[in-house]
Amino acid sequence: MFYRPEDGHGLPHNPFNAIVTPRPIGWISSRGADGSNNLAPYSFFNAVAYEPPQVMFASTSAKADRDGTKDSVANIEETGVFCVNVVSYALRDAMNASSAPLPKDINEFEHAGLEMSPCETINCGRVAAAPAALECKLTQIVTLPGAANKVVFGEVVGVHLDDNCLNDGTFDVTRFQPLARLGYRDYSVVRDLFSLTRPDE
Repeated sequence: MFYRPEDGHGLPHNPFNAIVTPRPIGWISSRGADGSNNLAPYSFFNAVAYEPPQVMFASTSAKADRDGTKDSVANIEETGVFCVNVVSYALRDAMNASSAPLPKDINEFEHAGLEMSPCETINCGRVAAAPAALECKLTQIVTLPGAANKVVFGEVVGVHLDDNCLNDGTFDVTRFQPLARLGYRDYSVVRDLFSLTRPDE
């Protein structure tokens, strides 16, 4: 099968998200200039640089009460900071609850039954139960082609790690089993690992 996206795929559901998988989930917490807290998962997310450490997430739709974008992007535009919370398998239902298209004045932490802890280096909340969290300062927001496509880049200025996930000096993801986004309504969970030695090692 071959298709041009501009012509449509002819399938019951768009296969694009199922092709580019698995994708880590950026569970983004932010705070507006008015002090309102927001928490939302984004499946277009990744780390993009080591030194300094940097991450990105993309927002691809808009809310009627946010003038062409979503709560996370609007808050970050106002305050210049955000936090990336890692989603463990145990937090899958709370993550899903926080994806509801709620009004901007509704706190998703409360809606999802999550405890919020303060960040150390930025004025923002984080998911207390997350196995790791990355405190970020905004570096740039890039507008992409499309109605509401924006990519948010941030520099990581603070890192929280659950001590229970440290194993002999390494951050052991099998101890919390990170969630990954697939296509359609599907997810996966990381439980098994294997290693490969690079040719130059």
